[in-house]
Amino acid sequence: MPDIYLDNNATTKVDMAVVDAMLPFFTEQFGNPSSIHRFADGVAKAIKKARTQVQELIGAEHDSEIIFTSCGTESDSTAILSAIKAQPNRKEIITTTVEHPAILSLCESLEKDGYTIHRLPVDKCGRLSLEAYKNMLSDQVAIVSVMWANNETGTIFPVIEMAELASNAGVMFHTDAVQAVGKIPMMLQDTKIDMLSISGHKLHAPKGIGVLYLRRGTRFRPLLRGGHQERGRRAGTENTASIVGLGKACELAIEHMEYENTKVKAMRDRLEQGIIEQIPHCFITGDLNNRLPNTTDIAFEYIEGEAILMLLNKAGIAASSGSACTSGSLEPSHVMRAMQIPYTAAHGTIRFSFSRFNTMSEVDEVLKVMPGIAANLRKLSPYWDGNGPVANPEQAFQPTYA
Repeated sequence: MPDIYLDNNATTKVDMAVVDAMLPFFTEQFGNPSSIHRFADGVAKAIKKARTQVQELIGAEHDSEIIFTSCGTESDSTAILSAIKAQPNRKEIITTTVEHPAILSLCESLEKDGYTIHRLPVDKCGRLSLEAYKNMLSDQVAIVSVMWANNETGTIFPVIEMAELASNAGVMFHTDAVQAVGKIPMMLQDTKIDMLSISGHKLHAPKGIGVLYLRRGTRFRPLLRGGHQERGRRAGTENTASIVGLGKACELAIEHMEYENTKVKAMRDRLEQGIIEQIPHCFITGDLNNRLPNTTDIAFEYIEGEAILMLLNKAGIAASSGSACTSGSLEPSHVMRAMQIPYTAAHGTIRFSFSRFNTMSEVDEVLKVMPGIAANLRKLSPYWDGNGPVANPEQAFQPTYA
């Protein structure tokens, strides 16, 4: 059985070069970087080097703009909560309907506390309307938080232009760039982005390490208070080994950026072409002209996504679904619903996400098994009558969303 991992937007394999860079900081260079003896010297220098490596990947102006956190979620929460604490008279937040739950759940909580949350809708290709966005900006908005690229479809949003508009309106701008960092080039010093979130495990670093980029001069209130670590902006003894690992991963991401946007993209495109040619009644979701090079989200009409994943897993192939199984009934993801993907298609979306560790032979293996999986599952589908879709497929199974 093959062992094919195509779920790299969920998490990535830690690069062995990253592991090698981390190992000395578990047993040899284990000192607390805040100490003033020789055990701390090398550790503090290693953290500074990692900070510079992150800076170089995202094009920040200065390494002091890099704050190490525990994960992307912490970075997201820190950015939004800092903005509202620093501007207590501003009670509005702008985000989108397709953000990661790390943003949406926090906004829902703040909404209960009396904040007004403006949620930008997307069109059927997952694109935002800049005109609608402009109309939401005002001096009552504390912060805008828009992801750089969507984790399901890979659609890239115009965050650089949106940050410029926010700046002109005197509004802070944050972007959750967890899926974008390391996959597409960035030069933050040439933008008006105030804060940006990174998660190490999405770019071949370990889990449990993240970054909040904080533009110099941006008003800021720490989420965690205590010691003086991270210049007093994020308390807690530094996770040295993981910080070093993230720094190395950022260095490697720069080295492999061209490969990501050529060879990895070619694998993604080959998989899409093969599936579209061999399997009827399926289509690619998102903005096909403006998306991450490693991501494809394919809707297989008249099939349940969970069933596809189970059979792929049985064949030794790991992918993920835009659907989630809750309370015994499948519900398409909030991203598919926001894009108004037809229920009979949104029900069967599968995301394949690649990395530099994948190969063309793995793509060929997926193309061998996927047509049979789709054909067999359609035989069991209430939307399918044996020769094709039923006359009114939307009535064959009652949708659970409007």
